[in-house]
Amino acid sequence: MAQIKSEQQYKAMMARIDALFFETDEQTPSDDPRLLELDLLSALVEEYEKEHFPITPPTLTEVMAARITEFGITQKEAALMLGISAPRLCAILGGKVLPTFEQARVISHRLKIDPAIVLA
Repeated sequence: MAQIKSEQQYKAMMARIDALFFETDEQTPSDDPRLLELDLLSALVEEYEKEHFPITPPTLTEVMAARITEFGITQKEAALMLGISAPRLCAILGGKVLPTFEQARVISHRLKIDPAIVLA
């Protein structure tokens, strides 16, 4: 299969995708050459982006920090909410220690974080 080999090719394909996107719509027949080209270019770009711009899952510390910010609470308030000491929460947020299984359960439940992220 064809492959994007440079950033210049990637940018050219992205420009062509933008153009095709506005030339087609929901009423465009599935056998229209523009729609077929759009599908092909999109697949090529997707493969290139997987290799050059990978999206990694967030870490527990990133998600916890985001949730604490979303809740509009301080770390000290979060520690109280989670039933752990402020220094322990600081160590977890700093990535120095992992939460215990019980702490992980509470973190997942009270901060509404997917258990897979907490236990990863």
